Amino acid sequence: MSSLSNPLRIQRLIPYDWTKAILFRMSPETSHHYSLKWLKKAYRLKLTGPSEPLKGSSVTLAGLEFPNKVGLAAGLDKNATYIDPLGSLGFGFIEVGTVTPKPQPGNPQPRLFRLTNHNAIINRMGFNNDGLEPMLDHLKKRHFTGPLGVNIGKNKDTPAEEAINDYVIAMTAVFPYADYLTANISSPNTKGLRDLQEEKALSAFLAGLMDAYKALCAKYKKNPPLFLKVAPDLEEHQIDDISNLLLKHEVPGLIVSNTTLAREAVKTHIYGHEAGGLSGQPLKEHSTEVLRKFRAKLGADFPIIGVGGIFSAQDAQEKLDAGANLVQIYTGFIYKGPQLVKDIVDGVR
Repeated sequence: MSSLSNPLRIQRLIPYDWTKAILFRMSPETSHHYSLKWLKKAYRLKLTGPSEPLKGSSVTLAGLEFPNKVGLAAGLDKNATYIDPLGSLGFGFIEVGTVTPKPQPGNPQPRLFRLTNHNAIINRMGFNNDGLEPMLDHLKKRHFTGPLGVNIGKNKDTPAEEAINDYVIAMTAVFPYADYLTANISSPNTKGLRDLQEEKALSAFLAGLMDAYKALCAKYKKNPPLFLKVAPDLEEHQIDDISNLLLKHEVPGLIVSNTTLAREAVKTHIYGHEAGGLSGQPLKEHSTEVLRKFRAKLGADFPIIGVGGIFSAQDAQEKLDAGANLVQIYTGFIYKGPQLVKDIVDGVR
């Protein structure tokens, strides 16, 4: 069996609609853990393919080669525990995290909600993760052959004015093992984090971050791209300010976007007013429009990864047409299953 068909072998044995019917009877967080454990067992039993990307339209971005244009967004594998099983599903690249310097439990449960009739999820996880040490052990052992990104953040109890320290600590630790890095300053579930997107705070943050990044590049003699991940809930002047600062501080790339605080599309749902970030189809159009505005401000050559509401190859192509070089999926992957990866790889230009 060819490596192109291997990632879907498990789906022929157990159709995803059947798996989803079982998983969606569980609470979202319980099904999250079970699905990853089942995937890990399937990988060990060789019911999936090798941990390598599907062959597609390759892209060289910020000096890094991506075998295809669809990646897994951060948040699904917070501790880098499941890199190889997830890699066996054909992703062109995988992003793990968000990791913080110290372990933290995140926000109280329940903190994850499915809005199934909207193909959406609301989460207020709060950067729950095991900290740097366990992640480093996993990063050292990975076999996935595609690019691996590490998403970094700050601990909840770190004051906003000291946030840069957490990002530098995390970046320094994972730098030797990451193919690219993402500074997450846009989660709505850590108090005060999005304030780092404001002009004065962001300028100081990027100055400190890029100084540390350049020193690490010199020390290790390699240049893994560093992306900044931003929210979709930005005013025009904020898009202008962020764009100008990205160029001023020579930040290598941008990810658009994180989850949204907007609720208009889901306000009638029983969970529509739960606190947290909304992801899935209700986010698609707005995140794509914000991406398009960033592309216009940053110019044709600036590396941008588009994420938010991708449920089909057509959705992914819309992101690419709006200016993304690559795309990432998360909520669409939960609702559609592994077939979505191949559909996008085969269906985008």
